Amino acid sequence: MAIRLEKAWLALDAASVRELPGQLGVYQIAEADGTIVYIGYAGGRSLFGLRSEMARWLERREGKPTRFRYEVNMQYISRHQELLMLHVADHGALPAGNADIDQRKLGRLSPI
Repeated sequence: MAIRLEKAWLALDAASVRELPGQLGVYQIAEADGTIVYIGYAGGRSLFGLRSEMARWLERREGKPTRFRYEVNMQYISRHQELLMLHVADHGALPAGNADIDQRKLGRLSPI
């Protein structure tokens, strides 16, 4: 499995959200230009998994984030941290929506 989430971007709209599985996993939210604004996960407290999380984003997006992609993953917490560390390695900082996370507690990815 590749470390990067390489699935195709989907439109953040009601039709796409309806098609989502009610499973656990991770996701990325992006603006139209591809800028990732949030990396999140649907965990055990998400009533209908990824579908619930994306429905919540659809309601509160305020016209800004327009795309998302996801990965069904039972190890969603470690995968979430891995995606955050990868974003920091690529961009030097966390996505704007994840600014409340203490970057010092994330760790770093080892160079290959």
